[in-house]
Amino acid sequence: MLIAVIVTEANFPERLGGVVLVSQANEHLDKLKIIWVDSGYSGANLARAISAINEAKVEVLKREHKEFEVMPRRWVVERTFAWIVQNRRLIVDHEELPEISEAMIYAAMCQLMLIQLASKYKSF
Repeated sequence: MLIAVIVTEANFPERLGGVVLVSQANEHLDKLKIIWVDSGYSGANLARAISAINEAKVEVLKREHKEFEVMPRRWVVERTFAWIVQNRRLIVDHEELPEISEAMIYAAMCQLMLIQLASKYKSF
């Protein structure tokens, strides 16, 4: 389930985007215990900023070796991206406003959740 989305320009700092995202979604994250992030979000400042907003612990998933390896929990992110780009409009970003892209992502995830609910309760 998708809780919050933030779409920024390409040169927006990832760590700042992470803090903004957690602060925007904080009212829905009261039971959140851990946040897994990739190495782009590493650093003590991010963990400190998030701990000031929410009690969740930030855990950075780093590569152990230079060659390919499956990253733990990374598949969740990649699977979600795969679900999102099944919607033709989200394959390439053509939107002029980031709010429109965010709305399209929410719509895609709502569609996915409805499909999953319909398949779950199909037998009733």
